[in-house]
Amino acid sequence: MTESQRIADQLKRAFDGEAWHGPALREALDGVTAAMAVAHPIAGAHSIWEITAHLAGWEDVVSRRLTGEVLTEPPEGDFPAAPADAGEDAWAALQAKAHAGHARLVQQIGELTEAGLKARLDEKPYPVWFMAHGAVSHALYHVGQIVLLKKSLS
Repeated sequence: MTESQRIADQLKRAFDGEAWHGPALREALDGVTAAMAVAHPIAGAHSIWEITAHLAGWEDVVSRRLTGEVLTEPPEGDFPAAPADAGEDAWAALQAKAHAGHARLVQQIGELTEAGLKARLDEKPYPVWFMAHGAVSHALYHVGQIVLLKKSLS
């Protein structure tokens, strides 16, 4: 297994399961309804919806950077709020978007060459491997938040 495949594997596990640390995003979101997703059970904290949208947006940024686009933030913003019509269909669509973008990023990272991992994109002060590992850490950090929010709603 190459280094890029190892990073891609860790990113996949962070979302899809069989992660070393505990629940992955898919597991953390299991049973979360739209009403739960938009709730703010902890004052000053983001909702599960906002965190899920944030994760989807930033994984899309990383994916697009790997194709040469220059982005500083997701087009929807850093932590987009739930729409006014945040029902079950919209919640399912957000989760589907997050997982589709995630699958695309996992594939892109897994296909990187050693030179690709060492490259610097968009004049960033860090190489691609650092950004790819950061995507894994970012996902795990926010999954932990989602788990705590979900517990506070129980």
